[in-house]
Amino acid sequence: MKTRQLTELAQQLRVDSVRAADAAGSGHPTSSMSAADLMAVLLAHHLRYDFERPAHPANDRFILSKGHASPLLYAAYKAAGAINETELLTYRKLGSRLEGHPTPRRLPWVETATGSLGQGLPVGVGVALAGQRLDRTGYRVWVLCGDSELAEGSVWEAAEHAGYEHLDNLIAIVDVNRLGQRGPTRHGHDLDAYARRFRAFDWHTVEVDGHDVEAVDRACAEAESTTGAPTVILARTLKGKGVRAVQDHEGLHGKPLPDPAEAIAELGGVRDLRVEVQPPPAARTLHPVHSGHLELPRYEVGDEVPTRDAYGQALAALGSARGDIVALDGEVGDSTRAEYFGKEHPDRYFQCYIAEQLMVAAAVGMATRGWVPYASTFAAFLTRAHDFVRMASISGSGINLVGSHAGCAIGQDGPSQMGLEDLAMLRAVHGSTVLYPCDANQTAKLVAAMADQDGIRYLRTTRGKTPVVYGPTEEFPVGGSKVLRASFEDRLTIVAAGVTVHEALAAADALAEEGLRVRVIDLYSVKPVDRATLREAAARTGALLTVEDHHEEGGLGDAVLDAFLDGRPVPRLARLAVRTMPGSATPAEQLHAAGIDAGSVMAAARLLVEHAVLV
Repeated sequence: MKTRQLTELAQQLRVDSVRAADAAGSGHPTSSMSAADLMAVLLAHHLRYDFERPAHPANDRFILSKGHASPLLYAAYKAAGAINETELLTYRKLGSRLEGHPTPRRLPWVETATGSLGQGLPVGVGVALAGQRLDRTGYRVWVLCGDSELAEGSVWEAAEHAGYEHLDNLIAIVDVNRLGQRGPTRHGHDLDAYARRFRAFDWHTVEVDGHDVEAVDRACAEAESTTGAPTVILARTLKGKGVRAVQDHEGLHGKPLPDPAEAIAELGGVRDLRVEVQPPPAARTLHPVHSGHLELPRYEVGDEVPTRDAYGQALAALGSARGDIVALDGEVGDSTRAEYFGKEHPDRYFQCYIAEQLMVAAAVGMATRGWVPYASTFAAFLTRAHDFVRMASISGSGINLVGSHAGCAIGQDGPSQMGLEDLAMLRAVHGSTVLYPCDANQTAKLVAAMADQDGIRYLRTTRGKTPVVYGPTEEFPVGGSKVLRASFEDRLTIVAAGVTVHEALAAADALAEEGLRVRVIDLYSVKPVDRATLREAAARTGALLTVEDHHEEGGLGDAVLDAFLDGRPVPRLARLAVRTMPGSATPAEQLHAAGIDAGSVMAAARLLVEHAVLV
């Protein structure tokens, strides 16, 4: 397109943004209007994309990090012929694909859900890493950011990593329109303030007038020709550009224009320009899905093996069998044992350093390209990335998260290192799978099973050695459990997972010597939970006792309780969990102090059975 045509296209994008928000009665048209020239140039001259084949391996990838500017994105889809006029005006309505913030669950051209600001660039780093080191098809990753979100620390985790990795296939465009939700941004229109920060992380920077389509066009071309470094285009723009009543005015964020008909007339009226987006070059996907027979590690019953060791060994074996497996580390791979994978498959191992938000976001980015990521760190540190996990679920992303050093059983390191909230956090994520193995063979099988699950999958591993109680041929379906002790004389069921399984078994054996028979269930699948087995146990024994190395809120006990919330009578239920703030002590001392060791289980079991008899 020539300059005049680009300007006309930008005006069309503004008009359609105004119309969509007006039809919805809500939205962010002014945030869309500021970036209209940027989008027009990108769509018409630089994006290489086949809308008929969104999975084309050579398609450029576009991420709208400022997801509230969705009217602009949908207006661009209309200009490209991907949606029509009728659909544009369904924006934000019930049943419409055009949600207030775009998600890939609804639209095949959306890479990742955005709207929680500061996530687009980190996910873009993951997509760019996949393009550079895995796919190798030459696509570019374009990320349109807002200036307000540059206050987020995750943006700078991404910026540093992109510079370190020399991701010259990554191009960020920042719409510096000066105004945030409640007023001016920290740096306003000071482009150099942003440029200094990006240059400090080894980015190539270009500063432009974001409403000069020729200057924007040159900046995009410069970014495409830059090698050895990512590029950021810092574009000075005006919020609400083109309509005097709203242009560069405060107090209008997230509101339809007060007089849309007048605004549309001022912008030159409704248009119906169509853009022929450049097609991607011919390419094929190079990475295999399955490349060999899976030989998981095998452990002998009675051996003592940390489940974190089994995780690392099983992941390395899975990587040998499947070429689509990748691993990401938060600079604790020697502790999580993810480094076992890195040593065997260095080309598919990504060191994200101590940047857990970036690690999860990069995993999401790689998953968009068809890779199956396993991202590992201490369970406690995944809390820092919870918003990224939440947004990954909204995206419908399939990623595997592994948290080691869980619970007070880690011992002397103290509470800052203890994952005591992780089960609750991951159970609360929509559509998630939460697994907590108690021994090495169980861990290995579950590591392999995770790869073929949908949504967010979480595996909790243990730092210390635990006895192997299952043989290497035992199977552990997701959603299942194992009954480890049972008799017709059982007076109580103890439900445990992970490290507390061994405490429950010791307690059950000691109680049996006293003449008190109890059933023991290893509830390794915390979500989905094995309702049938729990209900049968409740019916046969009359009472349940849960024991978990986790806070009592949201963990194993709540997962068990959920099995009885269908209107049927709830069995007698008692819960043992970590209710105090731990300090530093040995693992055995920690379990005892928390009241979740074998002795505590025995005492609680006796009391529960005695109380049931008295009642």
